[in-house]
This record gives sequence, structure tokens and C-alpha cells, in this order.
Amino acid sequence: MTELPARTFRARDGVRLAYRELGSGRPLVLIHGYFSTATVNWVRYGHAAHLAERGFRVLMPDLRGHGDSAKPRDAASYPPDVLADDGFALVEALGLTDYDLAGYSLGGRTVARMLVRGAAPRRAVIAGMGLEGLVHAVGRGAFFRRVLTGLGTFARRTPEWRAEAFLRTVGGDPAALRRVLDAFVDTPREALARIAVPTLVVAGADDRDNGSAEDLAAVLPNARAVRVPGGHMSAVARPELGAAIAEFLTASPGRRA
Repeated sequence: MTELPARTFRARDGVRLAYRELGSGRPLVLIHGYFSTATVNWVRYGHAAHLAERGFRVLMPDLRGHGDSAKPRDAASYPPDVLADDGFALVEALGLTDYDLAGYSLGGRTVARMLVRGAAPRRAVIAGMGLEGLVHAVGRGAFFRRVLTGLGTFARRTPEWRAEAFLRTVGGDPAALRRVLDAFVDTPREALARIAVPTLVVAGADDRDNGSAEDLAAVLPNARAVRVPGGHMSAVARPELGAAIAEFLTASPGRRA
């Protein structure tokens, strides 16, 4: 894995955020999942390289509280929907007007929040996310709160133990990550039904962590769902995920991949 240098931009509230860039061509913003980083989600498993080879300028932010971005621990730095605000700040900082937008898990939820708030990419990909994870996002943080407040207490091979192991692997800041949970907001079905952007909803064949991808695609007016091998944690490591994203984003106009 080639380490990409971190670049920085400023959020709307002045917080310093990091992003990485690979390739040239059509801009594609890729947003990673909770606990993860741009490098882990998109670079390590080859997705960024594959997309760059397909003609994209791949732009990968580290979410607030994650990776090389700032990790403030005060509540004021995590108002509702701040992750979507940060996504808009990146688009504005880079002067993007014609671009594509994709994200995995929390990144997929951030993509959805940007879309309902007026983001207008050519196409969008919501990965590792189902309808339940958007409509009832606030309640989805209970598992992670339990992990972050009980570090070192979980039995081996339990879901909590695996989540803590991943947290340690990426060097996450538990205090900052607890604050990130405070920024979650619910997205009503009615708001999702107004998203006109062509959208791919993609999830692992065994992924039920955030509800049904098919149910989400059915609510979105211009979407389709596809499944790739794996569960929520393993699908992101499979080349089929990057291939599905690339196929959808490079499909001819008028044809949905």
C-alpha cells in the first residue's frame, strides 16, 4: 500500500480537516465509515487505485474526529449534521461543481445527508447503508457508545471486542468518536423520496447492520441496489465493492450500471 500524503482544508467552523487525493480526471469524493479512515477504507484495499485507473480524481476526506483530521472533544464541535457540513466544505474548498459522491457506512449516511440538503453530484453511491440506518440514525449509536465506554471489558470474539480491536488498529480517539455520535440525525423517508440524483445502493450480501439496501433503493426515486460478497466489515475489503462503484459511475448516460 502506497501512503498518500494528507492535505488539509478548513471546515465551516474553522476546524482543520484532512483529505487524500489519487488520480486525475473526473472528481469523485469518497467518504469512509465510522472508526475508519480514508486510507483504511479506500486506499488499503485498492478501491482508490481502481477508481483512479478508471479516470477519476479520487478525493478522500478523513471525517472529523477520525484519521488525520482534527479530533476536538468538546460538544460544540459536533452539532447535528456536522459531517455533512464538512462534506460541503470540502466541495467548496476544492471548487467542485461537476463531481460524483460516494461513501461507505457512516460515509454513506453522510452522502445521503448531503443529498437531502441539496448536494448535486452527477451520480451518488450509498454503500454499507440501508433504509433503517438513515431513518433511525440517532438510535444506531447505542452499540458504539457501549464499545467506547467499556473498552477493555468485552469477551473475546464478541461484536464489541471486534469493534474495539478495529478501533485500536486505526488508533482512534474514543472521546472524539463519542462526540461524533452526537452529530447523527434522522432522515425522513419523505426527504429521501425527493432525491433525484441517480444513486447506487450497494452492500455486502450478508450485511444487515443498517437495514435493507433494497428497501432504501425502493424509496429513492432514481436508484438501484446491488449486493457484493461479504458482511458489513468484510465487504469493504473486497475488490467487488470498488468494481461496483466504478461500473456505476462510468456507465453511459441513460444506462444504469
